Amino acid sequence: MLVLEEKIYFWLLLVIPLVLLVYVAQVIWKKKTQKKFAESSFLEKLSPDKSIFKPLLKVILLSLAFACFVLALVNPKIGSKTETLKREGVDVVFAVDVSKSMLAEDIAPNRLEKSKQLVTQIINNLASDRIGIIAYAGSAFPQLPITTDYGSAKLFLQAMNTDMVSSQGTAIGEAIQLAETYYNDESQTSRVLFILSDGENHGGEIEEVLNEAEEKGIRIFTIGVGTQKGGTIPIKRNGVTQSYKKDTNGETVITRLDAATLQEIAEEANGVYIDGTNTKEVLDKVTEALNSLEKTEFETKQYAAYKDQFQWFIAFGILFIVLDVFLLERKTAWVTQLNLFNEKKDKNAA
Repeated sequence: MLVLEEKIYFWLLLVIPLVLLVYVAQVIWKKKTQKKFAESSFLEKLSPDKSIFKPLLKVILLSLAFACFVLALVNPKIGSKTETLKREGVDVVFAVDVSKSMLAEDIAPNRLEKSKQLVTQIINNLASDRIGIIAYAGSAFPQLPITTDYGSAKLFLQAMNTDMVSSQGTAIGEAIQLAETYYNDESQTSRVLFILSDGENHGGEIEEVLNEAEEKGIRIFTIGVGTQKGGTIPIKRNGVTQSYKKDTNGETVITRLDAATLQEIAEEANGVYIDGTNTKEVLDKVTEALNSLEKTEFETKQYAAYKDQFQWFIAFGILFIVLDVFLLERKTAWVTQLNLFNEKKDKNAA
C-alpha cells in the first residue's frame, strides 16, 4: 500500500512547465536575435560543434531532478508489514462550555482557554482510551465523535470559540444527552463524561437526565473553571478590549463560578467535582479516576508499518544533477559520426 505523507508539495511541480515555457521562449528569442546578426549558415561556421539538442536535454535533466526532490518532500511510504494492535481503555467524552461567560479572565488567560488547556493536558496523559468532544452553550452540538486520533482531537479543540453556538446559556442537560449518543451500546467499555464549565446560568432541571446517564453506566466528572470572586466579560476587537458586557440596566456583568451546581451534578452522577484552577491537581485527580475504572479491549485493528521512500528520490535527483553538470553543450563526436540526422553532405554532390 502506498501512502503520500505531504501531498501539498505536489503544487511545486507546476514550476516545471513554467521553466519549460521560459526555455522555449528564450530559444525563440535567441533565434530571432541571431537572424538579425547573420545568416544561419554563417553562424554554423562560427560554432560548428554547438549541439542543438543538448541544451534541451540539460533542461530536461534539471526538471527531472527538481521533480525528484519534490517527490522526496511528499515522502511516499510503502507498507512493508502488518501488525496487530490491541487497545484497552475507556470511552472519554469532554463537554466544553463555550458560552460568553467563559471569556472572563478571572483565571488566566480566560476560562475557555484554560478549559482547552486542561483537556489538551488530559489527552496527553491518555494511553489508548477513545475520546470525543462536545461544545455547548444554550444548546449542544458534536465537535468530534469518539476516536483514538488524539492529534485530530487537539485540532478540533483549539478551533472552539464562543461564537460556535448562537444561543447563550449553559445547557448542561443537553450536553449530557448528546454525550449519551457517543457511546456504543454494544460496547462494554467504561464510560466517562468530563464537563468543563463555570456552571453559571445553568437552566432547567436535569435530575431525569442524570438518572438516565447513570442507568447507561456513564460517570460524570465536573471541572469548575473560574473563581468565586468572578470577573467581567470583555468585548474585544482584534484582540483589544473595547468594553465589557453589561446587563439590561447598563451595569457591568460580573460572572462567578457556580461550584455548588457542578458539585451536585457530579455527586448525582457517581462522579467527582474537580477545581480547575491548578492544572497539576486536575491531571492527578483525572488520572486517578481513570485508573480506577475497568479497562476493556474495545478495538483490534491491523496496521501496515510504512517505510519512508524519500531517500530514493533524493538519490535520483542528485544523479540527474551530476549528469547535467558533466553534459556539455558541444556535439558528441561519436554521435556526429553516426550521421543520424543526415548532417554530413556528400562532398561530390552538386
